[in-house]
Amino acid sequence: MEADFVIVGAGSAGCVLASRLSETGASVLVIEHGGTDAGPLIQMPAALSYPMNMARYDWGFRTEPEPHLGGRRLACPRGKVIGGSSSINGMVYVRGHARDYDHWAQAGAAGWAYADVLPYFKRMEHWHSGGHGGDPSWRGSDGPLHVTRGTRRNPLFHAFVEAGRQAGYPVTPDYNGARQEGFGPMEQTVWRGRRWSAANAYLKPALRRAQCGLVRALARRVVFEDRRATGVEIERGGTPEVIRARREVILSASTINSPKLLMLSGIGPADHLAEHGIEIIADRPGVGRNLQDHLELYIQMAASQPVTLYRYWNLAGKALVGARWLFTRTGPGASNQFESAGFIRSRPGVDYPDIQYHFLPLAVRYDGQAAAEGHGFQAHVGPMRSPSRGAVTLRSADPATPPAILFNYMSTPQDWQDFRTCIRLTREIFAQEAFRPFVRHEIQPGPQVQSDDEIDDFVRAHVESAYHPCGTCRMGAAGDPLAVVDPETRVIGVAGLRVADSSIFPRIPNGNLNAPTIMLGEKAADHILGRAPLPRDEAQPWINPHWQTRQR
Repeated sequence: MEADFVIVGAGSAGCVLASRLSETGASVLVIEHGGTDAGPLIQMPAALSYPMNMARYDWGFRTEPEPHLGGRRLACPRGKVIGGSSSINGMVYVRGHARDYDHWAQAGAAGWAYADVLPYFKRMEHWHSGGHGGDPSWRGSDGPLHVTRGTRRNPLFHAFVEAGRQAGYPVTPDYNGARQEGFGPMEQTVWRGRRWSAANAYLKPALRRAQCGLVRALARRVVFEDRRATGVEIERGGTPEVIRARREVILSASTINSPKLLMLSGIGPADHLAEHGIEIIADRPGVGRNLQDHLELYIQMAASQPVTLYRYWNLAGKALVGARWLFTRTGPGASNQFESAGFIRSRPGVDYPDIQYHFLPLAVRYDGQAAAEGHGFQAHVGPMRSPSRGAVTLRSADPATPPAILFNYMSTPQDWQDFRTCIRLTREIFAQEAFRPFVRHEIQPGPQVQSDDEIDDFVRAHVESAYHPCGTCRMGAAGDPLAVVDPETRVIGVAGLRVADSSIFPRIPNGNLNAPTIMLGEKAADHILGRAPLPRDEAQPWINPHWQTRQR
């Protein structure tokens, strides 16, 4: 078992790398612990709550008791299937804001400013506006990743955007284009009614090439000879073996598993590795640190008209939706049902949006439990740039043992202030004239929750992860003691080893992480192949001219 490149993880970035490296004629082997993505539970967009709650497709990680959330242990799903988390996620497509990437560059990730990464977003995209506006010059038209918009037939999708306008916010025709700030249509990685995961877009076409192969196995550690990575030790059927890499080993195993593998391989905080009896190859104290995520709440309203998806929330309704999707790839089953979005600023003095909305015409939890009131709808809302930081650490030197994950959520006063603001601004939007025909009453938090203390208690009990972990193998300048990889994605302190996934994000970008992770895979491929990066694109994004003095 030998290849030019050995990639650990067939997730959002790993699939891209398998495609881009193998298309040059190089041989590639991808190691993936999970199995096939065949079947309607993954491929039908509206079934998204199923795969992320199934042990067959999900690593099943849980956090340590979170000290600022009353000791709750939160779910941290990660895809254990080809396509990785792009096969179990909500299929929401958000590039992030231009300023996010400019911050990366300022933090030491030279060459990763927005002007540097915009060409890669364009290279990966095949954008379909559906006739709903947006500027094609900001978007890609022939990439592997289809990006579409839902039909937005439900009147609630339009009520949400109109309510945002009535509350004084701008309307944006394309939050992934020049202007993120505002309310408008949401985009999804769905194509012809199917989930368009990184596996469908990149890996399956790559596997049709003779030089690209997939190995189902658990990666145990990276193998080194004189501080150079030469292969990966795997376990199949209880037997360890080594897959050798002639050129490089690339970890694309997730924000949870990439730092775990580095530490098991002797790269990480020396004192922590010594505790577990692991021989130290490179003392990198930043491995596993800088863990970030987005938290969110559902603000739920009971509906006064039967216009929500609750009409399908019974056995016959689900059977009807499923049958229509199976035979025609159309109907409610063909969308993730996140078809309207909003990005706003929390207060004057914030220069670009720091609050995100996903709107859903159903009052339901991620685990598929519908609200007792029946017909309802909800806005998922949360702050985008929490200052809280956590860590991924080893429990033991046994590769089969899950790592310890502590996000340290809500550990600063700003986190609490931001969530109070989120709830109050969302209530104001639902109180607009556009929602008057549809609102019966507030389900959650409930009208009795008003004071700061009452809101804080609600947040502590109900806030959930948006499942956007990142940052544990931070990219930075080679001389930065807390950086794990350099701006070429090479692991600092060793040779022949890279990390390319969301773990290398210096700071979490605005929005959902699948699009930035795929972009990262595209750009990393050029670094790995020694190619000159794509020419910079100096297009200037829209920034609210009154950001210093106005919240909207």
